Amino acid sequence: MDAPGSLSGTERACVMDIAGNDTIAVLHEVSGESELGVLLIVGGPQYRVGSHRQFVLLARALARSGYPVFRFDYRGIGDSEGDPRDFETIGADIEAAIDYFTSTAGVRRVVIWGLCDAASAALMYAYANDRVVALILANPWVHSPRTEAQARVRTYYMARLRNRDFWRKLVRGQLDLRDSVTSLANYAGRLVGLREERHRGRDDFIERMRTGLANFRGSVFLLLSGDDLVASEFRQRCEHDSAWRSLAAERIRDRRILKDANHTFSSAVWRAQVEQQAVDWLKRIEHDA
Repeated sequence: MDAPGSLSGTERACVMDIAGNDTIAVLHEVSGESELGVLLIVGGPQYRVGSHRQFVLLARALARSGYPVFRFDYRGIGDSEGDPRDFETIGADIEAAIDYFTSTAGVRRVVIWGLCDAASAALMYAYANDRVVALILANPWVHSPRTEAQARVRTYYMARLRNRDFWRKLVRGQLDLRDSVTSLANYAGRLVGLREERHRGRDDFIERMRTGLANFRGSVFLLLSGDDLVASEFRQRCEHDSAWRSLAAERIRDRRILKDANHTFSSAVWRAQVEQQAVDWLKRIEHDA
């Protein structure tokens, strides 16, 4: 089990069978009944606990507010058996987790909460399962050479030009301006060279995400960090890609930006904001249902 902490209700270790592999999960039960539960899926090389115990603490906060939560290690990750897999190939694992969650906790409607490429996986999967009624997407992963270059130029370098400390250090000769200019020129050159993306083989997942969003009929809540390149890339995609721009405006109406937060919302203040915003939004969609 995970390290002890502030508990709410019962936390129960579970073992699911996915294609003959034992996969490990934790079910956060609540004292009353709830038809709405949260499936927490993890991104990158993470397992069910998350960086700085992020997913443990989030799950407990949601459970304290009355929402059962299920978090698990998909095959090949953490304590689960099987060959390692990435976010593009975990659809069957998400399906199995929803089956187990709904049959064990009495949940009939599921909200998927995902960070980074777990949010991307949720977008690619959710439209195919009617039990998924909502998505909470934190800093979705849409990386490509073009959006990285855009994000770095428009977010990092433009921010530096607006920073007084940058100009103060420049005047005092405390900055190596040559390195900064060279770096900026490199990224600007990449933007010009990638005006028409030639990396479709590597970016197929982004099109699958867009298709998933277009076909998903549930509610979507987008949560972005203000100090995060991944979040900045997603904003660039939604603002400058015509196919994404109109779709995101139509389908992602609930959005929050935590101005100074990093990718994993690592401070207690940011974590509390994420938890409260998630609870408030869940209560709203539950009321509107």
